Amino acid sequence: MQLWVGLGNPGAKYALNRHNVGYMACDTIAEMHGFAPPQKKFQGWLSEGRIGSDKVLLLKPATFMNESGRSVGEALRFYRLTTDDLTVFHDELDLAPMKVKVKQGGGTAGHNGLRSIDQHMGRDFRRVRIGIGHPGHKDRVTGHVLGNYAKAEQDDLIAMLGAIGAEAEWLARGDDVRFLNDIALRQQ
Repeated sequence: MQLWVGLGNPGAKYALNRHNVGYMACDTIAEMHGFAPPQKKFQGWLSEGRIGSDKVLLLKPATFMNESGRSVGEALRFYRLTTDDLTVFHDELDLAPMKVKVKQGGGTAGHNGLRSIDQHMGRDFRRVRIGIGHPGHKDRVTGHVLGNYAKAEQDDLIAMLGAIGAEAEWLARGDDVRFLNDIALRQQ
């Protein structure tokens, strides 16, 4: 069993924020793979399903970003999972918009959701980094991250999320390289 977590902030006013692209990725995966409707559990929304032959739990913490680790920690402890079973989908300033990378462990690069998970569970978990691009100056970061995707970005966003959902089976199998290669092919 694996726990996949999409990071975001709860509430309709944040739904289309770049910071919520982790939520969007989980929603897309759940829809494309026929997951059960989400239930309120572990201070978040949890959906159960299968991707290929692998059982996957999708969790969207209902805490705000900087408290995501509480929700993730509760779910991992309840299911007796470790950080080896954890994958976190999150926005990444240091990647070009719509680029996807996978990384095992590492620092937080100032991301409050990752920092919270690190504090509760440690750093050694898989991250699916979804590029949102950097606005150019550090004073503009908060507005960029908490800003909605522009209308001109919508088609690329839908295509990128669709590619993540379509290739999720490779991620579930632990073949991160194939996952990334196939997403790149879909985005050409």
